[in-house]
Amino acid sequence: MTGPPRIASLVPSLTELVCALGLAHRLVARTGYCIHPAEAVRDVPKVGGTKDVNLAKLRRLAPTHVLLNVDENRAETAAALRAFVPGVVVTHPCSPQDNLALVDQLAAAFAAEPGVAERAAALRAELVDELAVIAAQQFAPQRVLYLIWREPWMTVARDTYIARMLATVGWQTLPDVEGGAMGAARYPRIDPAAPWLADVDRVLLSSEPYRFEDGHVAEARALCPQARVQMVDGELLSWYGPRAAAGLRYLRALAAG
Repeated sequence: MTGPPRIASLVPSLTELVCALGLAHRLVARTGYCIHPAEAVRDVPKVGGTKDVNLAKLRRLAPTHVLLNVDENRAETAAALRAFVPGVVVTHPCSPQDNLALVDQLAAAFAAEPGVAERAAALRAELVDELAVIAAQQFAPQRVLYLIWREPWMTVARDTYIARMLATVGWQTLPDVEGGAMGAARYPRIDPAAPWLADVDRVLLSSEPYRFEDGHVAEARALCPQARVQMVDGELLSWYGPRAAAGLRYLRALAAG
């Protein structure tokens, strides 16, 4: 590939990371969910959502690189993109620590761009510091139900990024299941009659992808009558990349409250 990169990001967290690396001016496409940082992405063309990408429009924008994520984008999308995009970059961070490799991955992909290496080093240093702080603290164990959807109720398997994020403060998600490398099993539906719901200490109502509101607290409390129910910032707990360190700080504050 010759000339400057033309980057299409089909993942909100990766769009934010591209901007944090100083590459906002190289973005030529994003999804409708890629909303941060607002000023930087406002005029970048949208090409659908993470699951329903407008491939024809994307082809016309002629990206040299498209950024994807195993959880958020479809495998068939990646396959189709390889037919006309020179650099298809697939990511799959599954823990806060994986952000270090993620930053390195994008820094390597765009190493020729001025300032990328320095910005990547700063992001890594901030995250390393926060991981050290959180590892040095003691937290009271909690059995947590993290809700991402209602009608039907849906949660996260223990091998997802969200669950492993919560585990850094001793919060173990229920049910005790793993979802595998990809697919719907990573975000299981909940049987409202499941006996393990009585063991939940804390229910977290995420602000995304379903936008839980105060009116849903009573419904969640009925699901787990013995649990504490609280609203949480889903962006801080589920977005990776440059938001990871801030997410860990937010989580430490939640655990202390």
